[in-house]
Amino acid sequence: MIKFTRLFITILLAVSAFGAMAQSAQTIATTSSPYSQYGLGTIDPALLPQNFAMGGIATAINRINGYNNINPLNPASYATINFTTIDAGVYSNVSTFSQTASTGSNVSATNADFRLSHVAFAIPINRHSALSFGLLPYSEMGYNNVTTLSNFGTVQPPKGYPKIDTNAVNYINSGNGALSKAYLGYGYAVTKHLLIGANLSYIFGNLQQFSSSEVSNLYGILNPRIEQNNSVNGLNYDYGIQYSFDFGESNQKHLVLGYSASANSKINTTNTYIVSQYTYSAGVENIAVDSLIKQQSSKSTIQLPQINHFGISYQYDTHFLIGADYTMGHWSSLSIAGANQGFQDSKTINIGGQFTPDINSLHNYFARMDYRLGIIYDQTYLNVNNVNINTKAVTFGFGLPLAPNNTNSAFYKINFSAEIGQTGTLQNSLVKDNFVSFHLGFTVNDKWFQKYKFE
Repeated sequence: MIKFTRLFITILLAVSAFGAMAQSAQTIATTSSPYSQYGLGTIDPALLPQNFAMGGIATAINRINGYNNINPLNPASYATINFTTIDAGVYSNVSTFSQTASTGSNVSATNADFRLSHVAFAIPINRHSALSFGLLPYSEMGYNNVTTLSNFGTVQPPKGYPKIDTNAVNYINSGNGALSKAYLGYGYAVTKHLLIGANLSYIFGNLQQFSSSEVSNLYGILNPRIEQNNSVNGLNYDYGIQYSFDFGESNQKHLVLGYSASANSKINTTNTYIVSQYTYSAGVENIAVDSLIKQQSSKSTIQLPQINHFGISYQYDTHFLIGADYTMGHWSSLSIAGANQGFQDSKTINIGGQFTPDINSLHNYFARMDYRLGIIYDQTYLNVNNVNINTKAVTFGFGLPLAPNNTNSAFYKINFSAEIGQTGTLQNSLVKDNFVSFHLGFTVNDKWFQKYKFE
């Protein structure tokens, strides 16, 4: 009865989380980076908090310090899962954007957001294979750029009040939305050392972009707005392989080589184009008075890029883990509705690891904790105003073990990670984003379907 109750709770949790994240992907802007306005928005790596904390290394990672770890970036890792595993978490980000104004001074603004980040499940099929499924973010879009041209006309206010620029024109470009990735994956151990796996993913969501010209200080004027809404859905494929070498008398030391890739498949998009007009009253935007044009295009396709991940890791069980990843994204091939987006290929380097002082300590909780650290260098696919947009970040985090259940058949851990970094530059009138992001996840390892023998 207990195992059926657990299964029911799992299915209920999955449906609830899937529904919440799907709604978020369709209606809510989850980032506020000016660089998310290009292409499909800011791409999210398929990483969980424990990997984020180690600089984002994942290609050659499977179990971490004896814990079953769900690693969608390389589905070959599923083959090492021997406990039913659940991982769910939340994400928060605080960004400070700065830009050099035409006067030469720096202007800045701060934005924060918070959302559910992931929910993932893994179930062992037998001693050699496991199944995993879940929902992850794929990309995020959220920006609001305003350019004001002033001094087109003023009114003379009462004595003691400043003049009002009635004809100041605001040119506003904004966007919001997100794409989510629901996946189903399988990993199989061909031999003790050779693991293979694949994910079938469904990418879906909406991306909305707006362009407006408004005179907000002049009563009764009609302000035009252009809205483009892209509804995206389709299948994508991931595949991976890992090969390990064991060392030491008890095979506690492992060198793992990994490779995984996301295929350059095609997904569907439907574009809706709307031109409308709206007015202002007392500084408040009113509902659009009419729609001048509303067009919906027939289905077209998005050609996704091939993304290749290469990784290496070395782990001494219950003591430490170090590793490095190198990722190449062929973003120069990204096309939307047949139009190449003009991006460059991306390159990412991830280096990191973790250390556990004494996993068996009975009296020192801090000795049982995992301490994680890493660095990230990402040459993104963007080149704006002849400047490459790069990201540099330092990551750190902790694995906080919780007490197992009474029969030692279920183990729990809280994983926390933080990322401190910078995207962009102040060169050529660009925007520099100094950000701090946080990931918090809860991992469960449990023997749900174990058969007990009684004598």
